[in-house]
Amino acid sequence: MTDSEPTNLVEYSVSELSNALKRTVEDTYGHVRVRGELGRISRPGSGHIYLDLKDEKSVIAGVIWKGVATKMRIAPEQGLEVIATGRLTTYPGQSKYQIVIESIEPAGVGALMALLEERRKKFLAEGLFEDAHKKPTPYLPDVIGVVTSPSGAVIRDILHRLGDRFPRHVLVWPVRVQGETSAGEVAAAINGFNQLGEEGAVPRPDLLIVARGGGSVEDLWGFNEEIVVRAAFASNIPLISAIGHETDWTLLDHVADMRAPTPTAAAEAAVPVRSDLMANLDDLERRRRRGMVRQLEEHRAGLRAATRGLPRLVDLLAVPRQRLDLAATRIGQSLKLFTSGHRNRLSVITARLSSRTLLRGIIIHQQQIADLSGRMSRSIRQRLEKAANALKSQAGLMRTLSHQGVLARGFALIRDEAGGVIRSITGLTPGREIAIEVADGSAQAIVSPGDGAAETTKKPAAKPKARKPVGGNQGNLF
Repeated sequence: MTDSEPTNLVEYSVSELSNALKRTVEDTYGHVRVRGELGRISRPGSGHIYLDLKDEKSVIAGVIWKGVATKMRIAPEQGLEVIATGRLTTYPGQSKYQIVIESIEPAGVGALMALLEERRKKFLAEGLFEDAHKKPTPYLPDVIGVVTSPSGAVIRDILHRLGDRFPRHVLVWPVRVQGETSAGEVAAAINGFNQLGEEGAVPRPDLLIVARGGGSVEDLWGFNEEIVVRAAFASNIPLISAIGHETDWTLLDHVADMRAPTPTAAAEAAVPVRSDLMANLDDLERRRRRGMVRQLEEHRAGLRAATRGLPRLVDLLAVPRQRLDLAATRIGQSLKLFTSGHRNRLSVITARLSSRTLLRGIIIHQQQIADLSGRMSRSIRQRLEKAANALKSQAGLMRTLSHQGVLARGFALIRDEAGGVIRSITGLTPGREIAIEVADGSAQAIVSPGDGAAETTKKPAAKPKARKPVGGNQGNLF
């Protein structure tokens, strides 16, 4: 057919044909459910999400508008097998068709679990789950930061449990715990608590609790996101993960410094029971006081025993004092005799000397007398020092040889009726009265027949006989 030949075909403009195709596709495929694997994903600054949905042979372009993306429970991720629900349309500007996605759900729990296992192996290989990186939680934190939803039973359970055990200052950072923005908000809360200053208007927590109630794998998926895991790993504040119920596990549980099976259990792990702590402190205080009293009694008893073992000061000093008095008397007599002899010699020499010679002699003798006086003074000091040293030596020897020292070491002294010492078993005749003397006193006993052992009676202890002081009534130089 040539250009001049007539035809009945309708002539369309490019726009008219594109719009016709658009209406045809949208009318024919109003809503569809497509199963496939997510391929290339891009997130421009507009907030929309552009992706590819593919299988082994074909690829369909897809778009998720911003309003829908913020409400999705599962964030689209490359490699995840999903079922996308939406409507087909065309994009006239590029002559292509695409699916406008209204919802995405994993193609079964198996797809999510496979992705979860892949992430777990990745973080495990990086060492994020090693115990060496985990920080110990404080025994009694002053401030506790809680990252959770401000509404719901979780925060009420935590506050109630803390109030029952040990009330603390609690800071709540409100976040969404489910949906597209959940992971970003949780990570921002962890980072925000860590950036608080030590002396700022808002106190920096000593402990963090990230908590959420139970739910399905999809509901808890935000706590498996990489941004949350890395924020928890980088936290300088110890962190307790309390996500879901006891059987629920997320990647946050592996990287946290402590994992609690429930939010209530996290509150219990955060603080001790105040009443138990006070009871323990009271018990420790009672034990400390009893120990101090017992120690003082032991020292007091030891001091009394040591005092009883020491001899009397009067007895120790009696003999040295007598010797010192005798030495002082002899020194005075010797000095008089020495002076008298020199005076006589001086008189004889004076009679033979002239006045000049006498004067010279007097001067010489005065010098000699001064010298002798100095020597005498030194001699007296030496004698006194020697006597003092002898006194100390005698005192030490007396303490060593004193029978009181022997008794203090656990021995006993047996005396007969007359006060004499019994040194042999032959002196212990049956029926004989004896006195047994120990360190802190004495007791009367009667020797019983048989093996010669003494039987203690209830007679009162006899008072020791007074001994006559050594040295008579001589004066005391001290």
